[in-house]
Amino acid sequence: MENQELLTELESIASQLEIKLRYEKGDFEGGYCVLKSERIIVINKKLSPSMRLSVLARGISEIGLNNIYAKPAVRDFIEDEVSKAARQQS
Repeated sequence: MENQELLTELESIASQLEIKLRYEKGDFEGGYCVLKSERIIVINKKLSPSMRLSVLARGISEIGLNNIYAKPAVRDFIEDEVSKAARQQS
C-alpha cells in the first residue's frame, strides 16, 4: 500500500474514532493527547511522509481499533509501528 493511500486510510480511521488531527510546525514529532476532553493527534508537518504515518499509527493504537473496520494492511502497519516504537524504547 502506498504512503498516500495509507495516510488516507489512517485519517479515515481517526475520523471514525472522533480524533481530531492537527498538522502543526514545531520542535516536536507528535502524538496522541487529550485537550479539554477533545482527543487529538498532533503531527509535525515538517516530518517526512513515512514519519507522519508512524506518528499517526502510534496515536491511533493508543485508542485501539476494536470497533472500527480497518483493512488488514492498515492493521498490520499499525502493529508494525507499535512494535518498532517498543523496540526503540528498549
